[in-house]
Amino acid sequence: MDKVERLISIIMILLKKEVVSTTEFSQLFNVSKRTILRDMETLSLSNIPIYSVNGVKGGYGIMDEYKVDKRLLSSSDLQNILTALGGLEQILRTEEVERTINKIEAMVSPLSLNRSIQLSFYDWEGRSEILETLKTCQESISKKRLASFYYTDKDGAVTNRMVEPYELHFSESSWYLKGFCLHRQGYRTFKLSRIDHITMDERAFHPRDDWSEQVHEANYLPEFVTIKAWISPSIKDQIIERYGRRSIEDHSSGFLLATIYVPQNRMGFQLLASFGTHLKVVEPKTYVEDFRNYLYQMMENYS
Repeated sequence: MDKVERLISIIMILLKKEVVSTTEFSQLFNVSKRTILRDMETLSLSNIPIYSVNGVKGGYGIMDEYKVDKRLLSSSDLQNILTALGGLEQILRTEEVERTINKIEAMVSPLSLNRSIQLSFYDWEGRSEILETLKTCQESISKKRLASFYYTDKDGAVTNRMVEPYELHFSESSWYLKGFCLHRQGYRTFKLSRIDHITMDERAFHPRDDWSEQVHEANYLPEFVTIKAWISPSIKDQIIERYGRRSIEDHSSGFLLATIYVPQNRMGFQLLASFGTHLKVVEPKTYVEDFRNYLYQMMENYS
């Protein structure tokens, strides 16, 4: 175990216990007492509120103000938080999230740490690339520095952007950056998967006075259209997961009539097409025609 790992472990232990002796730390990490003393000095110089206790039952502790009062949260509360963070960790894998999870785990008794819910996401390779962009965005936001990048729009056109970054947003399965684009002189939302060669600029910026208004008006969701479609029983569960049981009506024909809403764009067409022959849109007629044209265009690629 190197020094950094040992220092982190010391903090985790002190968050869980009141006072730990130098001898205990020395035996636990298999190092000398002098090494532990130097570790404590390092933590104090790093503004970790370590204090020492003299006497037979002496040792080191961490100031209560640095700890979360365990009385405010039950073991069940802490496990619920860990479950939520576990899901976030798979979408946003950062050292900060990992450290937070370790801190909370240090507050829970190992005997009671029995997670009954497990969250799993596909570990797409592209997610690691998005994560690098995400980190640069986070750093630019926290330091209030301009971000420069190339952006590719839905038609494939590439433009160079200089942006005042304000907020990151996760919607459905994608990350978005909200900021003021100096190139377009207006607030814009950028999909991270369309951002390339992002760098944090040396120049800082002052948040705009009207940003608070933009936060309330921000809308990352597209416009939706309500449609009716015949569906086969084999995809009933998928429709229920997204739209609820009330969206489905049983019919004697063996098929089911579903009333659902989809994005009024290509994403909506892609969603419906993913159900293949198990779904047939019947209303509204104008949407049926648009969806048919989309499918014809797709078939032309294979004709």
